Amino acid sequence: MSFPARLSLLFLSCVVVLAAQEQKPPVTFTAEQDHQNMMDQLGIKALRPGPSGNEKAPNHANYDESLANPYSNVPDPLAMNDGRKVTTAEMWWKERRPEIVEGFEKYVYGRVPKDVPKVTWKTGIVDHEFLGFTPVTAKELYGEVDNSGYPAITVKMHAIEVLPAAAHGPVPVLILFGPARFPSPNEPRGDELARVNKAYKAMLLQQDPSLKEVFERHPAWEPLKEPPFFQRPELNEDGDQPNVWQLAAAGWGFVLFEPASVQADNGEGITRGIIGLVNQGQPRKPADWGALRAWAWGAGRMLDYLETDKAVDAKHVGIEGVSRYGKAALVTMAFDQRFAMVLVGSSGKGGATLLRRNFGEAVESLTGGEYYWMAGNFMKYGASDATFGKMTPGDIPVDSNELIALCAPRLTFISYGVPEKGDAKWLDHEGSFMATIDANRVWKLLGAKGLDLGTDYHTAKMPPVNEGHLDGELAWRQHDGGHTDAPNMKWFLQWAEAQMVVKK
Repeated sequence: MSFPARLSLLFLSCVVVLAAQEQKPPVTFTAEQDHQNMMDQLGIKALRPGPSGNEKAPNHANYDESLANPYSNVPDPLAMNDGRKVTTAEMWWKERRPEIVEGFEKYVYGRVPKDVPKVTWKTGIVDHEFLGFTPVTAKELYGEVDNSGYPAITVKMHAIEVLPAAAHGPVPVLILFGPARFPSPNEPRGDELARVNKAYKAMLLQQDPSLKEVFERHPAWEPLKEPPFFQRPELNEDGDQPNVWQLAAAGWGFVLFEPASVQADNGEGITRGIIGLVNQGQPRKPADWGALRAWAWGAGRMLDYLETDKAVDAKHVGIEGVSRYGKAALVTMAFDQRFAMVLVGSSGKGGATLLRRNFGEAVESLTGGEYYWMAGNFMKYGASDATFGKMTPGDIPVDSNELIALCAPRLTFISYGVPEKGDAKWLDHEGSFMATIDANRVWKLLGAKGLDLGTDYHTAKMPPVNEGHLDGELAWRQHDGGHTDAPNMKWFLQWAEAQMVVKK
C-alpha cells in the first residue's frame, strides 16, 4: 500500500474513532425521572392524577353514565379543520385523512422519524409441529436493526412465523401481538428419546456416581417420558380451541410478534429500544413517538418480511392485539394502509374508546403512569398547572372515532368482553361503541358497507352481548367472556373470510 493510501486510511480511522468518542452514552432514567424530564420540557408544573380502577377507592373512576360525556366537541371525521364538509371519497383521501393523521402524529402518538435504520430479517430455528391435527411449519425470525450509527444500543426484533404445512398456495396471515414462543414444539420420541435418556442418565452418573445403585434398582425408569401424540389444549373461555389452533385449522398462517423486542413496555426503557436507538440514547422530545407507535412500526417491518414470503398472501395480512396491544393493533391499522384487517380486543383509552369520555380509564391515566405509550405532547391534556395554562381532554384536536375512521374501508373488527368476566368497566365499552358508530360514516362515504346500527352515536344503542354485527367491512361484537378476544376469534375468521370472498 502506498504512503498516500496508508495516510488516507489512517485519517478515516481517526474520524471513526473521534465520532465514536463524541457519541454520548445512553441516558439511564427511572420512569419517574423520564416523566419529569418530559414535564419540564413541556413547562408542566402539575398533572391531574388519574382515577383509581378500584371502585371503593376515594378517587375511583366515574361509572355514572350521566356524567360520562362532559365534552360536546367530539371532532367530526367528515369535517375539515376549517369547517368544510367532506362529501367525496377524493376529498377524504387527499385532504381529510392526511389532516387527521397529522393530528394524531403531532398531539397523540408521535411521529415515526424519517431516519429509522434498516431492518434485516434472519431465520433461526425451523420446527415442524402439529396444532391439534393440523401440521404446521414454525420458523423463528429475528429482525436486526442496523445500529452502526449508534452501537451502544442493539434492537433485535423477535417473532415466530407459523404456516400450514399442507397449503396449496399463499395463505392469509394474522400477526398477533404478544409473546413469541413456539406454539407446540416437536418433541423427540422413540429411538431419539431413548438416546436422550441414555445420555441424560450418563451425565447424572458422571455428576453423582452413587446414583448407579438407584438406576439398578429401577432399570426401566426413564427421566424423560414420551408425550402423548395428541395433547388436549387449554380451551378458550367459550369452550373453543385456542386462537392459534383455530387459525391453523382454517388454513391461515399467523405470526407471534414480541412487542417488547422492539420497545420496552415501561418508561425507564424509553431511552433504549428502537426509540432510544434513533435518539442515540437520549430522552425524547415532545413530538417523538411513544411505545404504541413503536410497536406499530415493528409490525410494519414484520409485514415487510411477509411481503417477501411466497407462502404468504401479502394482500391479506392482518393485525391483532388485546388491551394495550389492542391499542397498538388499532394504531398499526390506522397508520399502515397495507394491513388488510384488524381484530381490536378490549383496547380502552388510547385505542377505540373516546378520549373525551369521563368513564373508567382516563386521559390522566395515559399522561401519568402510562405516558410512555404516547407522544410527550399528549401530556399537555392532563396538565392542571403549566406555562401554557391548563388543558383537558376536550382540547385534544382528534379522538378515537377518527382513529377508527383511518382504517376505512378495510376490515376492522372491534371486540370486547363483559365486566362480569373480567373485561373491566374501566375499558368503557359504551365509549368504544360510540366511537365505532361515528366512524361508520366514513366506510359508507368510501362505498363500503359498515355497521347496520345507524350513524348517530348519540342515539345508537349498543347491541346485546353475543349479538354480532358482522355483515360489513366494519364489525362489532361484545362476547360474554373476559379480558380477551378469544371468544370472538371464530367469528372474526368467518367474517374475514366472507368479506375476502365478497371483495374478490
